[in-house]
Parts: sequence; C-alpha cells; structure tokens
Amino acid sequence: MSKTTEIATGLVALGLFISAVALPGPSGVAQPVLPTRLYATSLVAADSAKKDPETGLAIDDQLTLVKGQCTACHSSKLILQSHFSRDKWIERIRWMQRTQKLWDLGDSEPAILTYLTKHYGPLESNFDGRREPLKPVKWYKLSK
Repeated sequence: MSKTTEIATGLVALGLFISAVALPGPSGVAQPVLPTRLYATSLVAADSAKKDPETGLAIDDQLTLVKGQCTACHSSKLILQSHFSRDKWIERIRWMQRTQKLWDLGDSEPAILTYLTKHYGPLESNFDGRREPLKPVKWYKLSK
C-alpha cells in the first residue's frame, strides 16, 4: 500500500470515528467531540459564570474565604459532594477541629456556614449519601 493510500485510509477512519461520537450542539445539529484543548476550554468558559473553574465551587462573595479556609486542607470535591444542613456543617467543622487540626475559624465561621448552607445545603430529595437511582431507560429495537 502506498503512503498516500495509508494516509487517506487513516483520514477516512478518523472521519468515521468523529461522526460516530458526535453530540448535539446548541443548535441541535450533531457536533463532533474533538479531543482538543480548545473544546475543553470552551466548556469551562461557558460554565465559569456559575462555578469557579479551579475548584468547581459556586461563585459568590464568600468564595475566596471558603477556598482559603477549606481547600487549604482538602479537595473542593469533598464540599461538592456534601449537602448538609447548617447544624450538620457545624458538626463537620467541629469534627475537623477536634480530629484534623482545623484552626479556629473565628469571625469568618458564620460567613463560611452561610455559603456552605446556601450552595451545598440539603437536597430536596431524600439524600442518604448514595448516588441517585438510575433513570429508566427507553429501549428501542434495532432494525436490520
């Protein structure tokens, strides 16, 4: 096989792969999923109006305070997966102070608690710490 034929075959295979993993874009037309930095960056930029791109935490006036106090010791993912009431957040903070050497938050504690409760308070569903059940799948028959 000539070098030109090999390149052409590779390009055809790449085109088939891209069309197989196409996702609907904003206009409803399938857009290819390209493994490029440009595509990944555009996803972050579109969501940055709501979430901090570095941590994923909700953007708020108290974000810097929470980032400074909380993510100094642990990942923001620990906050993102938690949905506690104000009392439960206080309980978690006291546990960290007792067992994990968390410092006294002082005057910043009420602001941190308000942020955590506002953005990561209890979910409306009965959250028991496990993932939500899978949604029912609508199956269809393949035609020959």
